[in-house]
Amino acid sequence: MPRTSTTIDNSHIVIDTGMAQPDATTIVERKGLGHPDTLADHLAERLSRAYSRYTVQHFGAVLHHNFDKLALLGGASEVRYGAGRMTSPVRVLVNGRAAPLCGGEPIPVEDIVEAEVRAFFAERLSEVSAHLDIVFNITSNSSPGAVLTGDGVPDRTRWFNPRSVEDLRERWVRLSNDTSLGTGWAPENSFESFVRELVDHFSGKSEFTLAHAWCGSDVKLMGYWDGAQADIVLCVPQKSRHVASRAEYVRNAETVLAECHRLASLRLPGAEAHFRLNARDVPEKDELYLTYTGSSIESGDEGVVGRGNRVNGLITPLRPMNLEGANGKNPVYHVGKLYNVAAQRLANRLHEATEGHAEVHLVSTTGQRLDQPWRILVRLSSPHAEVDKVQALVTEALGEFPALTDELVSDGIVLS
Repeated sequence: MPRTSTTIDNSHIVIDTGMAQPDATTIVERKGLGHPDTLADHLAERLSRAYSRYTVQHFGAVLHHNFDKLALLGGASEVRYGAGRMTSPVRVLVNGRAAPLCGGEPIPVEDIVEAEVRAFFAERLSEVSAHLDIVFNITSNSSPGAVLTGDGVPDRTRWFNPRSVEDLRERWVRLSNDTSLGTGWAPENSFESFVRELVDHFSGKSEFTLAHAWCGSDVKLMGYWDGAQADIVLCVPQKSRHVASRAEYVRNAETVLAECHRLASLRLPGAEAHFRLNARDVPEKDELYLTYTGSSIESGDEGVVGRGNRVNGLITPLRPMNLEGANGKNPVYHVGKLYNVAAQRLANRLHEATEGHAEVHLVSTTGQRLDQPWRILVRLSSPHAEVDKVQALVTEALGEFPALTDELVSDGIVLS
């Protein structure tokens, strides 16, 4: 496998060409919109973007914050055929940091957070929105490194209490906040794309869910693919208010399976597809995936940022995969977010340019310039990739971080 090693600014870049194409064997998981981990991810990101927009509007810059340690603790519910109710609230643990003021002007952090939490659940799980217990664990403590040597105040202690936006170091140069990495690859194979589509079909707004009010959103899929045959374990909940009996639940499940086979015939033509739905069901004992809200968050399950889908929306253990919880991180200089988004975008561009498989790994060193990763590894299946063009695409991607921040704050990028 030919290898080129060079330096761009302070970044050491390695480009491998002619690597083997990924094997057809695929294991892939995706969690739907109502899964507790997806809820935690999307809520954390929503809080980051709301706080960012507020500070940009009032102070002209994104102030320091992170909500990427948010967690949801499941409530309790009673479920009956044709009925149901919440009996204990869902606890929303808003863990993180946020600057509470700038130049002496207070920022209503808790008001922003509470409004966004309630609006999020009203949109995503309306049955839960009146049953929330929001716990605020938000500090403005400075990061390590503020050493006291005299009467002066270390600059680092002002990161979360700036006298003005001029105290924000990233106004002059953006430095990586951590030693971490971002990973991206392209293209998806047909099975990975099918998994994404199938989960979204049952958990989001689709013709199917609009026509079947009983379909809940806490969908989860684990799939295995060998290039010719697909084996899929799928969970699709039903909402108890719209299911009058055990027999109706069973009929609905048959409808889901029929839809799975219909979509498989369209997206995986000629392939054998086997589906196992709601594997824990024991109908004769009325042990069923029947819920009041359509999500297991109503009944003891928990959700934590970073345990769900990766930035590309999939969980793919046989592919290069990064374990960072990107959602809720500061969009200005947190490499756990920015490098994953940038690596995925660059992989897509390299795939388009070389018409082959592409992998990108961006490795940061804390305190080094954001646009100058410590190590860059590009791996391409094309044996004829032009190194100069690859380097040009890398350079282009590294120059896009300020614009990437703007896209994230303005909801121009969907994570997971």
